[in-house]
Amino acid sequence: MLKIDGRQSGVMTLQRARLAQDKNVQSVFSEVLQNAGRVGYASAEVSETTDSTDHSLDVAGGIAPLADRVQASWDSWYRTELLGRYASKEAPADLGDTFGNVLAKAYDAGAYIEPKSFLKSLSEDELKAVQNAHWLADGIQVDSLTEEGALNLLIPPAAQVDLNRDGLTQSGAAYGIRFPDSTTPATVTAAWEQATDGMPFEQRMIYELEMKLPVLFANFITDADGRVVSSRAPGHPDFVNPMTADDYSYVKVTQDWMEHLDYFKNQIDPDRYARDMDFWTTFQQDLRDNGAA
Repeated sequence: MLKIDGRQSGVMTLQRARLAQDKNVQSVFSEVLQNAGRVGYASAEVSETTDSTDHSLDVAGGIAPLADRVQASWDSWYRTELLGRYASKEAPADLGDTFGNVLAKAYDAGAYIEPKSFLKSLSEDELKAVQNAHWLADGIQVDSLTEEGALNLLIPPAAQVDLNRDGLTQSGAAYGIRFPDSTTPATVTAAWEQATDGMPFEQRMIYELEMKLPVLFANFITDADGRVVSSRAPGHPDFVNPMTADDYSYVKVTQDWMEHLDYFKNQIDPDRYARDMDFWTTFQQDLRDNGAA
């Protein structure tokens, strides 16, 4: 008889619940960004309704007004993240309400068109709520923010976007690496979700980093002997993201990783070799099954 570890089953259930909430908040805020003339998540399912002011069709079509969905998506995502991102005792108990109020105010004010202007209008307490929602170590200095850094402060963390498509997602002054991100094609995102379903968090994070290594490697500067001597920092005019190339192939990435594993097979722990080879093989097949290049 197959015995299922209750703890593992519970972890998988939480992972899937968090993924469902991530996708929901990405969908809602992608619609918000679309209405502001911006691009949200490539993998998001956005409502047909694009008019952010007239919601008469929403009611008839069974879709709640976008303003209501903004609040509801944040509330649901936040409640789930009380077991994740906000599980720390340092997280303010009223964060759900305080940042939720900022999001509602931002939507009503059309802040996603001019995010820096809106942030400047917030009170000290409201800015503190924004800081806490994104776990920023330092207070928010609005004038020093980039457009992307400011915009993402008005979006729940799971729905933040790589506005300038440099391969990094900036929130406030901080840069983060995530995969899939807002620019990842829907077919690739679907394959990734299948390949990582039920995977331990620590293991998935390793593969996420490995998927974004091309961005890091492309910005290393080497000497004549091939040694890394420096790197281009985010925001540098020559900073490049090879993943935005029209001919970029995720299938090729998986093949490269399998060939890398085979080349170093005798130097890799057998268990790790088997685990990594299984992942890249599975992910490659899932990519092909979903029609990804």
